[in-house]
Amino acid sequence: MTRLAITINGRALAPTEVRDDLTMNDFLREHLGMTGTKFGCGAAQCLSCAVIIDNPDGTSYTSPTCVVSAISFDGKAIRTVEGHAKNGELTALQKAFIEHFAFQCGYCTAGFLNEAQVLLERLARKPVARDELEKTIAEALDGHICRCTGYVKYHEAVRDVVLADPKRYLA
Repeated sequence: MTRLAITINGRALAPTEVRDDLTMNDFLREHLGMTGTKFGCGAAQCLSCAVIIDNPDGTSYTSPTCVVSAISFDGKAIRTVEGHAKNGELTALQKAFIEHFAFQCGYCTAGFLNEAQVLLERLARKPVARDELEKTIAEALDGHICRCTGYVKYHEAVRDVVLADPKRYLA
């Protein structure tokens, strides 16, 4: 057993003893009841289990949780799909996913949403030229697998959010 201290969606959890072999996915889903993070392939290949890891410098990235131990997240701040909406209000990205019906079964949605959020935050810090946007979105979402093949709808949803606020996201 190892003591895990972690901040999830802005809330620091009291240090908790966890088994060394407990995955972060099982910790979120089974110990905390946060089932928005899915367990997909179990091999970190589909990324439906991806969460956002926030760095102290304000940057962030995603990480799979299905094959990564909970203790490897010790001392980190993460965001899950449950942390996106604030005060019951969906984010522009969540609304765009709904408007585009960017999910069918919804199993991969949390991973795509987290990856797209990281992309939007990166673009807000370092905007790209309009002619680079399609490639930038494709590269960001690459690696996420949608068994219902909703790739185009996810891509369109992210693009719409960027184009709705070009001064923020485009150079």
